[in-house]
Amino acid sequence: MASKADYLHRDPMLKKRDDFEDMLEERRNSSDLRYALRCYTPVLYRGVTPCKSSVLKSMVLQSDHIHYVINQVSKETGRATDDVQEEASAILEEMAHRLQLSTVRFFAFTLSKIFKTLFRSICVNEEGIQRLQQAIQEHPVVLLPSHRSYMDFLLMSYLLYTYDLALPVIAAGMDFMGMKIVGEMLRMSGAFFIRRSFGGDKLYWAVFSEYVKTMLRNGFAPVEFFLEGTRSRTCKSLTPKLGLLNIVMDPFLKGEVFDISVVPVSISYERILEETLYARELLGVPKPKESTSALFKARKVLSEDYGSIHVYFGQPVSIRSMAEGRVNRCQFNLIPRHIPKRPDEDIHNFVNDSAYRLVRAQEENMVLKPWVLLASLLLQKHHQNQAPGQKRGIALEELTQQAVWLRDLSRQYGAFLHWPDHTSPSDVVYSSLSLHRGLVRISEGRVQLALEQGRQAGSGEPPSTFTPEEELLNQAVIMLSCASYRNQALHVFIRPALLASAIHAASSNKKQEVFNSFSFLRNTFSNEFILCPGATVQDFEEACYLLVKTGVLQVNPQEVVVTERGHRTVAFLTALLEPFLQGYQVVCRFLCEEAAETLTEKEFIPAVRKFILKQILAGRLRYIEVLSSDLQKNTLAALLRLGAVRKINGAEQGTLKVNKVMVNSLEDTLGGKLPTQKAAIARL
Repeated sequence: MASKADYLHRDPMLKKRDDFEDMLEERRNSSDLRYALRCYTPVLYRGVTPCKSSVLKSMVLQSDHIHYVINQVSKETGRATDDVQEEASAILEEMAHRLQLSTVRFFAFTLSKIFKTLFRSICVNEEGIQRLQQAIQEHPVVLLPSHRSYMDFLLMSYLLYTYDLALPVIAAGMDFMGMKIVGEMLRMSGAFFIRRSFGGDKLYWAVFSEYVKTMLRNGFAPVEFFLEGTRSRTCKSLTPKLGLLNIVMDPFLKGEVFDISVVPVSISYERILEETLYARELLGVPKPKESTSALFKARKVLSEDYGSIHVYFGQPVSIRSMAEGRVNRCQFNLIPRHIPKRPDEDIHNFVNDSAYRLVRAQEENMVLKPWVLLASLLLQKHHQNQAPGQKRGIALEELTQQAVWLRDLSRQYGAFLHWPDHTSPSDVVYSSLSLHRGLVRISEGRVQLALEQGRQAGSGEPPSTFTPEEELLNQAVIMLSCASYRNQALHVFIRPALLASAIHAASSNKKQEVFNSFSFLRNTFSNEFILCPGATVQDFEEACYLLVKTGVLQVNPQEVVVTERGHRTVAFLTALLEPFLQGYQVVCRFLCEEAAETLTEKEFIPAVRKFILKQILAGRLRYIEVLSSDLQKNTLAALLRLGAVRKINGAEQGTLKVNKVMVNSLEDTLGGKLPTQKAAIARL
């Protein structure tokens, strides 16, 4: 295992980060029309001239790769090659962007008006912009923004236009295409539309991959996509999807370009536009269909205050440097480049490891606002205060003191915290609470979650007309909205929190026992949090180092001991993980007690939600957050990975078979019934 000295050179507190500039300041002081119509002359890769959409489509359809796949599909299906060629052309027509500067200028003007209304500031690290400008000139560039809001890709294009950088072409879901006028405008501002899933459609995959690789190889524009595949409704980073990353790495792996620069971009919202919408989706309310009329109905958001946005352009990451010593590219010389080849295991592992590394880079540069810390504290206080006779909420003064304590702790753990140091802590706290007044209320000097506002937001009916179940779901909207802000800090605390929970669960202070417990929890939660594959020992040592550095633990080769002053921190960290532990336990309990031996994936979420509602209303569960469908899906993914649940081949699509003995063992272990822990670790 690594020594303490190994971590000193990468102490998170020593991490150098760029300063921010508010780019809206200039917009507030000058003409939006002049800004939109200004001279726009971005420098492209090796000075290439922008490529017309029709020329790009022609290059794709005439490529050796597409010809090869068309012939292959023709042989397999018995269709005429002209017929397959026509289908390929139709796929490309549906997919391709039609970037037009006039549309970009229209968006620049409109978004300036909207952003100045919605946000107090949009802060950008201009050093990151300069690094990106240099990278675009030297190599093909891939932009990987975090994805927490619909606003993300509009914001990215707006920023690149503002700083006179080449506009990206952006992978967008096909559902946006249904937005009639707006869908076409997005296409004309650089969006290309792809299906959410391709199934086994060989031709679609070939056209899509060749289209992306043609743009990348020739450096016509930076390619932008979301590594997580979709917006995170919980504001936690999602497990990365590898499809597009495989495609953009292919030109380098096949030696068609010298290198590719990948730029992780971290977009942090002080208040998320979709916070209530996300909470409702997690509770089973269907996502509204994207439409132009829905967009205009959403205009009421313009009267709200959404605080600030921070956008951090990270260090460009060289694919060549990442692949050095990891990938033998000679294997790609054995067959012609245009013939599709399934990646070998070492390529798959390399792409997977790279994806996790890039999501971690996004996380590390996410800016945390004071409200993130306040939401964490308020949620924990709410759960502590549920006993009869307990006073609701927390005194404002006490909340401020706790927030200052947590501010200092999070900074020691390397959090990128935006806390105004020249403002008194009480003013910082009050300002944050005011911005999020839909989620909290202050009464008689005490702060508590505004659960009664959840009732009013539910249906517009008076609270007395709600059934207990409806009232609980309305309260859950507030709880899940607050949890989404707490989740923004989880990447800072997750490793120390896993260690604190492992110490709590282990049968002794022996370091090996604690490590085994840590390893079990980390493995169980690897679908829930971004935990790099194969880095268990490294994560354990990092957690030990941070907790020793902050005086929480004393660690020697044999033992891990909590210090007298460390109990407060350990209590906070274990409470942070508790809702997730209880969520996994209750899903296991459902599968053991209520579920049939087999059930379908489609039946799983509604059935487990119904079970959880009953458990909460009966007072058997403390955490309303366990109603989150995201938590339930992640639990199922973990159980499938651990072999406690498996998919039945040949049965109705998505049919699951439950191994109740394994599931019961996992529930016991997560509940701290320690005699079964060693056996569970060995089995899982």
